[in-house]
Amino acid sequence: MSRALFAERMNVSRETLERFDIYAERLSKWNKAINLVAKPTLSNVWERHFLDSVQILDYVPGTVRTWIDLGSGAGFPGLAVAILRPDLSVTLIESDRRKSVFLAETARACNVSVKILTERVEKVDQQADVVSARAFASLPDLLALSRPLLTENGTALFLKGENVANELTEAERLWHIVYEQFTSCAGHRGSVLLIKDFQRRTGL
Repeated sequence: MSRALFAERMNVSRETLERFDIYAERLSKWNKAINLVAKPTLSNVWERHFLDSVQILDYVPGTVRTWIDLGSGAGFPGLAVAILRPDLSVTLIESDRRKSVFLAETARACNVSVKILTERVEKVDQQADVVSARAFASLPDLLALSRPLLTENGTALFLKGENVANELTEAERLWHIVYEQFTSCAGHRGSVLLIKDFQRRTGL
């Protein structure tokens, strides 16, 4: 996918597109020193990373105001979401200090306001309407980490790869889950999991 096709698909302004240009440039530069994303994916950054991240906004309830992104790493999906939706209050959680610095420098360069927490997810004392994650942990672990971070009636949105069916099977052994699964529009065999409610099974 080209830059122009991304702009058309997401209906972004020129100013927003320029912010993604800065993001792409910073990602390529920092990736030489820090393992942020797989090097071959940089040649398809508009689809593989940007579109893959912001597609989850298609499934976000209109009442959402606050957002927490787990294990943000290179900023996907949290920082990409913040660029496209500056009206949201987005918190990025990343325990690796070098990656946290990358997030802070890139957000500043893109003139995007985000809160960055350099600590383990388990230690975060904060809640949000949406909790998201991409390539961070298995689904059972994501559910355990997300539960205390979600507001009442909050939504979990997870970007998952080809192993999603196995992860769902494993997660449902431990949790009652109300979810919807959508095929990724980003040109790979991934899925978006929209989890509306989940409760740990009793007696386990």
